[in-house]
Amino acid sequence: MLNGDGEMPAGVSPPFFSQGGTSMIVSWMTTNQCNLNCSHCYQDAGDRRSGELSTEEGMALIGQIARAGARILIFSGGEPLMRPDIFELVEHAAKCGLRPVFGTNGTLLTKETVTRLKEAGAAAMGVSLDSLSEEKHNRFRGHADAFRLTQEGIANCREAGLPFQLHTTVMDWNREEILGLMDYAVSAGASAHYLFFLIPVGRGVFLERTALEVEEYESTLRGIMEKAAGLPIEVKPTCAPQFIRVAEELGVKTRFRRGCLAGLSYCIVSPVGKVRPCAYMTEEAGDVRDRPFDEIWRESGLFETLRSREYGGACGVCAYGDSCGGCRARAGYYHGGDILAEDSYCAYGRGRLAPAAEPSGAKATASVRVDVEGGEGCRKSGRTEC
Repeated sequence: MLNGDGEMPAGVSPPFFSQGGTSMIVSWMTTNQCNLNCSHCYQDAGDRRSGELSTEEGMALIGQIARAGARILIFSGGEPLMRPDIFELVEHAAKCGLRPVFGTNGTLLTKETVTRLKEAGAAAMGVSLDSLSEEKHNRFRGHADAFRLTQEGIANCREAGLPFQLHTTVMDWNREEILGLMDYAVSAGASAHYLFFLIPVGRGVFLERTALEVEEYESTLRGIMEKAAGLPIEVKPTCAPQFIRVAEELGVKTRFRRGCLAGLSYCIVSPVGKVRPCAYMTEEAGDVRDRPFDEIWRESGLFETLRSREYGGACGVCAYGDSCGGCRARAGYYHGGDILAEDSYCAYGRGRLAPAAEPSGAKATASVRVDVEGGEGCRKSGRTEC
């Protein structure tokens, strides 16, 4: 059962149990409830789910996440702003020494809400924007007024001084807009732009045909990283660990040292308390109603499997195995649940690219540590992740 008020004893620093002793990030899907009906939703969000964690259970979970050594707590969903106790939870997270950030569709970021979030201790908002075409964004998000409300939410964050970054899902229909959206992120005042590549889970299963083909995926990554090199904000392809290799091949500097973080320095907690390596993996590491989160993080057999990094197929022999690691969610989806299988979405691994020079981070042993940088610079940056 969940227990404890989550407060850290005075003078006691939380132990860091992420791979290699580096900082970790946890995303708590605080509710399944959502005011939109997005085509790609991994959570198949809509109505509030029976058995979602209560305020008391949420408070205890936050304390356990802090005790596990997490530095950043992402409040996601569903739409996290639909939880009536969200401000109370954010305030508690900040008091526990966590950096509370959000993944939100942005439509509920009214001036009053933004003010209350900032007062509660929220550090940054991650706001979804998938097209600069109002019609296309609204259709994808399943709401006739989503674009206008999201734009208002962005403006409210900017005016209140609450840092925000943009989140975009990359599909075949908006691929040609991506570079323009990166420019828009800069002009809108975003601190970063994270580009999410579709993983076919939840409602996203029905959109698999609209995901990029392998060669399109590779060329899109290259275009993004080339563009990113000339922008004053941080750009990160997400659920696309091959960006680490692409950046190195292009000579583009990035602070990121690891592609897929699932189970290494990142995991999620579902609305009902199930712990999973990432939002796109269905495998469960444990249940916080049965066992404290910090114990699950340290001792779960599922996490131990991922931390072994004993990958199969092309990922197992790839020179970028320790820096990229392939997408473990895609590996499981396309290989019958084998989360250590190769990521077949990789053109490099499938031999469709000319061999590159041996990367500077090529693995010599299986013990190369995951390096997820954070710290004071991250807290001041306005990014939702580090």
